[in-house]
Amino acid sequence: MGEFMTETTQSPAEILESRSPIGRPMEPRERQGPASPRWGASRPSEAESGGGQEAAGILERARASVDPELRRAIDSLPGSMRRIALYHFGWEHADGTPAAGNAGKAIRPALVLTAVRALGGQQATAVRAAAAVELIHNFTLLHDDVMDRDTTRRHRPTAWTVFGDADAILAGDALQALAQRLLAEDPHPASSAAAARLAACVVELCAGQHADTAMEKMGPHEVTLEEVLAMAEAKTGALLGCACALGALYAGAGDEDVEALDAFGREAGLAFQLIDDVIGIWGDPSRTGKPAGADLIARKKSLPVVAALASGTAAATELAELYGVPYEGGDAGELERTVLAVERAGGRDWTQVQAADRMSRAMHELARAVPDPESAGGLLALAEFVTRRSN
Repeated sequence: MGEFMTETTQSPAEILESRSPIGRPMEPRERQGPASPRWGASRPSEAESGGGQEAAGILERARASVDPELRRAIDSLPGSMRRIALYHFGWEHADGTPAAGNAGKAIRPALVLTAVRALGGQQATAVRAAAAVELIHNFTLLHDDVMDRDTTRRHRPTAWTVFGDADAILAGDALQALAQRLLAEDPHPASSAAAARLAACVVELCAGQHADTAMEKMGPHEVTLEEVLAMAEAKTGALLGCACALGALYAGAGDEDVEALDAFGREAGLAFQLIDDVIGIWGDPSRTGKPAGADLIARKKSLPVVAALASGTAAATELAELYGVPYEGGDAGELERTVLAVERAGGRDWTQVQAADRMSRAMHELARAVPDPESAGGLLALAEFVTRRSN
C-alpha cells in the first residue's frame, strides 16, 4: 500500500534495542513526537509553517462557533441537569454562579467544521453537527470520570465528586439525548445519515469502555497488544473518525471520501490515545489537570504498560509483579518503581513509535479524500496538534 501504510511490527524490546541501549532510558532530546509525512517534499515543517498556530486558530474559531449552540442546547435542560452540565463545561461554579472556565479544546467540533471546509462545503451549515459531536464527547467524559473515579478534570473537581454519581451519570445521559435532538431537528439533508452514524459511534464507544473496564480485572499477562489497540480505537478513534465523517457528509461528499475521512480520524485518534497514555504516566500534573500516575495506580492496561509487559525483559517481569497486587496508597516509591519499569521495558518508546506509524496511516487516508495539500492543511494541522502534545 506504499510508505504511508508501513506497519510497526517490532516488539517493545526490539524497538528499545534499536533506538537506545537496553535498560538505558532515552535522553529527552532523543524523544520526539510522532513525525507525519507531507504531500511532497516541498511542504515546510510544522515549525516553519506555523502549524501549531494554525491549529490554535482553528480550535478558537470552532469554539466560538459551537459554544452558542451548546449553550442553547444545555439551557433547554431541566434545572437540575442544566446546573450539572454548566458546571461540567466550566461555565458555572458548583453554586450556580457564573465561571470563566475551560470547556475543553474543541478538537472534535473543529474536525467536523474543518472537514466540511476541506471538501468544499460551508462550515456554517455544520455547526449543529459539530455541537452534537461535542455533546457526545462530554457525555463520555461524565461517565468515564464516574467509572474511573477520577477526581479532577480541567483543573477542577469532577462533576460526580460535586453532585454525586447518579446526578453525573444522568447529566451525561441528558447530553447524549441533546446530541441526537440537535441532529433530528437539523434541516440539513445530511442530518439523518449523520444521526445514524453518531448513534453507531456511541455504541462503539460503549463497547470500548466496557473492554477497558474488563481489562482492569485481568492479570498483567492476560491482555494482548492487539486487544488494547482495538479498545483504544473504539474509545478514542471512533469519535474522532465520526467527527471527520460527519464533516464529509455535510459537505455532500461521496461514500468513499466519507469512509476515508473516518479512517483518517480513527488513525489520528489512535495516535492521540497513544500519546495521551504516555502523558498519563510522564506528563506534568500542573498542565494536564490530572494527578500523576493515576492509570498506574488504578492498574489500568494502558498502551505503554501492555507494550512493556509484552517485551520479555527483566523490567517486564518486575512490572508484572508490581501490577499483580493493588497499589498501596501513599507509597510514592512504589509508583516511581512502576514508572521506571514501564520505561525500562520499552513501553514509552514503543508507544511513541506506534503513534508515528498511526499518523502515517492517517495521512494516507487524508490524501485519499483530499488530494490537495492546501485544502487538507487544516485537518493536518489538527492531527499534528493532538499528537505533538508533551503534557
